Amino acid sequence: MTETFGPEYVRPVQKDCPRCVCCTAALCDRGRSSIRQCSGLTPEEHRHTVDGCPCSAESTRNTAAWRIAQVRATRLARELPLTDDVEAMLRAMAAGAVVEDPAGLFPQLKVRGLGQLVHGKPAITPLGHTYLAARDEKRAFTGALVVDVDMTARTARVEVPAWRVGETVTVLLDQVLSDTGFPPDLVAGRWFEVEANVDVAAADRLVLTYFRAGVSVAAAAVETDPEPTAGAGADAGPDGGL
Repeated sequence: MTETFGPEYVRPVQKDCPRCVCCTAALCDRGRSSIRQCSGLTPEEHRHTVDGCPCSAESTRNTAAWRIAQVRATRLARELPLTDDVEAMLRAMAAGAVVEDPAGLFPQLKVRGLGQLVHGKPAITPLGHTYLAARDEKRAFTGALVVDVDMTARTARVEVPAWRVGETVTVLLDQVLSDTGFPPDLVAGRWFEVEANVDVAAADRLVLTYFRAGVSVAAAAVETDPEPTAGAGADAGPDGGL
């Protein structure tokens, strides 16, 4: 006897993402919250179709990939800066100069995401500007309050009173956990000490690094260390352990 099970099951078509032409809306929602981006959340046989999706890209502000890239570039500048000649090339590009590369230095910038080729000529990337800012701006240790965490998006909202009282910035939750060793359920409502460029005006220019515990609430609200030691409290290396 032949058993008939009816029509073959077909998974319903998912809604396309309104912001790109390569992904579904559900994939981009997850990709924005993951440092793996959309391509890292896609089976290998289909990965080429979503590779470079702008919705989750490192170059797109406020994605998880963008957030960790800001931290990596900042820690690179603080812990493992470029040699003088390579940094001089980066600064020349930042100033808009047409740069030649007879010494073959540009690959050192490209591999770190600080430089790119535009019309065949070396050019600085947004991440290159982040690196230079971390080299030039004043960064100091100050108190930071983790207001709350979003376990689904793997983010934390952090208030830095020395930057702006009552306003929060978003950081990757895994950055806080990696730096401090705290479990996620003990982070919200706790004060930490962080290194920050508190003189910047825009929230997306504020980069927090080196979270560490042990700061008092009073000190967190009012005190900063004007000359922090680069790399202090950062045992995980330039990637922040992520």
